[in-house]
Amino acid sequence: MAKQKKYYVVWNGRKKGVFSSWNDCKKQIDGFEGAQYKAFADKTEAQLAYNKNYASYKGKNTKKATLTATEKASYGSPILESISVDAACSGNPGKMEYRGVLTHSKKQLFIQGPYQKGTNNIGEFLALVHGLAFLKARNKEDIPIYSDSKIAMSWVKKKACRTNIVFDQSNQDLLILIKRAEKWLKENSYKNPILKWETKAWGEIPADFGRK
Repeated sequence: MAKQKKYYVVWNGRKKGVFSSWNDCKKQIDGFEGAQYKAFADKTEAQLAYNKNYASYKGKNTKKATLTATEKASYGSPILESISVDAACSGNPGKMEYRGVLTHSKKQLFIQGPYQKGTNNIGEFLALVHGLAFLKARNKEDIPIYSDSKIAMSWVKKKACRTNIVFDQSNQDLLILIKRAEKWLKENSYKNPILKWETKAWGEIPADFGRK
């Protein structure tokens, strides 16, 4: 059976519009903070959706992926002798905070915020850098750090917080913190593995704020 063609609406991305292939859509949203997009089976429906707003379609006709026991087993188990980090943000941008915990016990190791006009990705990035500095200061560079944010992990690898939000007087303290984190990454080396927390297989990351 031929695969059904889909059309992709991008409300917020590098370019906005209706795209006829996933590759074209992905170029607009991959690594773009706050990207808003959705797939449609019909071109007319996609064009109508584009003329509305993302909030009208967010979460509609989507099912949470459930893995089979075999699929879950393929992910293995998380390393419990590790720390986990996560962020919470009400709005985009909005009030943001982040924290780090021991993976095995959920004991909180650090927490920062709330900061005004932040984003979840910024919080995830800062949490990772904070975690790296926390472990380095304690000579525990063999301890892994888990994050459920691919974007934040890529930012740490690039040693730059590639947010596109606008900073003003209300969130200058957050900008200062970001610059400090970037400086730390450029001036320090680390050996801690940064690992992806597989939410589908393991549930919410232990550092989750539980506000979903």
